[in-house]
Amino acid sequence: MKPARLIVMSIALVAAVAAGYLILNVTSQSTDQPVRQVVKKVKTETVLVASSSLPIGSRLNNGNLDWQDWPEHAVTDGYITRSTRPDAIVELTDSIVRLPVFEGEPVRTEKIVDAGTRIMSSMLPSGKRAVSTEISVETSAGGFILPNDRVDVIMVRNTDETGFLTETILSNIRVLAIDQRIQEDEDGKKTAVGTTATLELNPDQAKIISVAQQMASRLTLALRSVADAQEADTGGADHLLSGDGGASIQLIRSGQITTIGAN
Repeated sequence: MKPARLIVMSIALVAAVAAGYLILNVTSQSTDQPVRQVVKKVKTETVLVASSSLPIGSRLNNGNLDWQDWPEHAVTDGYITRSTRPDAIVELTDSIVRLPVFEGEPVRTEKIVDAGTRIMSSMLPSGKRAVSTEISVETSAGGFILPNDRVDVIMVRNTDETGFLTETILSNIRVLAIDQRIQEDEDGKKTAVGTTATLELNPDQAKIISVAQQMASRLTLALRSVADAQEADTGGADHLLSGDGGASIQLIRSGQITTIGAN
């Protein structure tokens, strides 16, 4: 082999070895360098939350309230924050829960009332009335009606001429309480057998059921689907009311209604 060719091959071999060494050196240096992670810090606000689930009628205290960091963009006007009310836990002690609050949920001002407020009156929206009616297992869906369920009120009355007549006098009415119970049992019991149901009514509906209680042989509560909760509940059997705003009265005799003048 010619000396010139040997020299060229030798130079090429040295160059290949040098290139390989450089590549290995650069690779080892790049793997030894730590990888930097870029973490974007989110602004937070300290919000008052429930540290345990709070059913209707519960009283707030430092054992069921706690402060928790929330993303600032997720805080709404109804939340209680430490920046605006740093002594909120002390201020709200003994306040009453008027709507259920779940564990970890922010405490909203519209879900609680002052400690001096009575529980039942605090549950009533403005303009509503709480009216009670007698029930039994037979007239309350076998006892499976619970507070906050929706029901129809059916009046059954006996007439001498035609026998028994039935009529739905109120529709989609919210049940506030069964006897003195305003919430479902915490031990998992799903029935509420009582003798009295307290209903949420507007003033006209309160008059309707008052008349019906006097003339009915029985009032029955028919349980409705939870899907009906958004339907209107302002209707009722208006023919049971006096039609002229108080200028006449209703006389109930033998299950029949007779309207007579008040003068």
